[in-house]
Amino acid sequence: MMKNLLKVSALVLVFGVASGCASQDAIDRAQTTADNAARDAAAARSAAEAARAAADSAAQTAASAQSTADQALAAATEAQSCCEANRERMERMFQQGVRK
Repeated sequence: MMKNLLKVSALVLVFGVASGCASQDAIDRAQTTADNAARDAAAARSAAEAARAAADSAAQTAASAQSTADQALAAATEAQSCCEANRERMERMFQQGVRK
């Protein structure tokens, strides 16, 4: 984008000088416009790179959170299995106590 803008500015400058219709003031204004556009493009690129870095960081955080959630689910499943085994053991103990 910045290269295209510079090419267009250069073409305008060349055609203006070649046709003899451009004054130095017009050339200076065109150059100023091209310089401003180049600065704006650089700022936009910097902002895009910062946004990408933030998105990458968010993706890493989400992956870490998913891993933690998976570990919590595994622990909860294990605890549920233990609870069910204890309940079954207590039920058997109760049944044995009732039979005696």
